[in-house]
Amino acid sequence: MACINADGTISGSAKELLNLISSPHADEEIAVKLNRPLFKVRSSLRELEGAGFAIKSGDKFSITEKGKEKLK
Repeated sequence: MACINADGTISGSAKELLNLISSPHADEEIAVKLNRPLFKVRSSLRELEGAGFAIKSGDKFSITEKGKEKLK
């Protein structure tokens, strides 16, 4: 499931994930809190990180300023 639509908007599930990582979370924590399979969470995080909306530091992911702008 894509997080970023063809028109540049982000999906509802991507918004939910970005809101969650407004405080740093590990991928396993995200999967539990969002009740999603870990492989889907990791795929979404890779996509969001590639777009510059999320960043990984150690084992935790956080939203970037670019990601915060996308939520507005």
